[in-house]
Amino acid sequence: MAKKPLTVADLQAEAAVFARQESTHAEPQLFGVTDGKAVGTYVEHKFQAYLLLKYMFAECNSASGIDFPFLDVDMKVTSITQPQSSCPFKSGRQKIFGLGYNLLVFVYEKRDDQVTKTGTLNFLHVVFVEAPSTADFQMTTGLRQIVQNKGNEDDIVAFLTDKNLPVDSIEAKQIAQDVLKSPPEVGYLTISNALQWRLQYSRVIAQAGQVTGVIKVR
Repeated sequence: MAKKPLTVADLQAEAAVFARQESTHAEPQLFGVTDGKAVGTYVEHKFQAYLLLKYMFAECNSASGIDFPFLDVDMKVTSITQPQSSCPFKSGRQKIFGLGYNLLVFVYEKRDDQVTKTGTLNFLHVVFVEAPSTADFQMTTGLRQIVQNKGNEDDIVAFLTDKNLPVDSIEAKQIAQDVLKSPPEVGYLTISNALQWRLQYSRVIAQAGQVTGVIKVR
């Protein structure tokens, strides 16, 4: 049977099936592993291999920076004990207008079996965050409130400065003008400033299926 092209709808449906299957799989390779990055790499590779059995798609390359560039989707794997990950920093505007792509977030609880020497990843949540909803919650709600209160360009620049948004004064002024023309959508991530963005997912886990743009896959 010929493989079909992978779509976003397929990706979401298969993520739910994969998470359910993987939650009962005891894996010797994961026993004793506490490095979240190693667990994430394991899951990403296994999910891509799972998809390749049924679907036709270009695999990720390092230049694209995201796992499914043809769908504008990046895959994130994180532990429920500290649901967060990093992503490349491109511009301070990402905190306001979104990362520029969708997120597929797998949230697991890891258990080790001392008898069988295996590790099992119980996937508690799989959430799909649409690109417009990948901005920072406090930043977007704060800016929307300023606009609602008839704030002006100076008010917005002052707010961006108070929030330590990593932009220069020229960019801050341009952002203020853009926000006044078209206020940003509410984002549901918490994004911390760093050399890379630090994304925190507690809110998207809690809001999945309850707000527009945050889809509960599992």
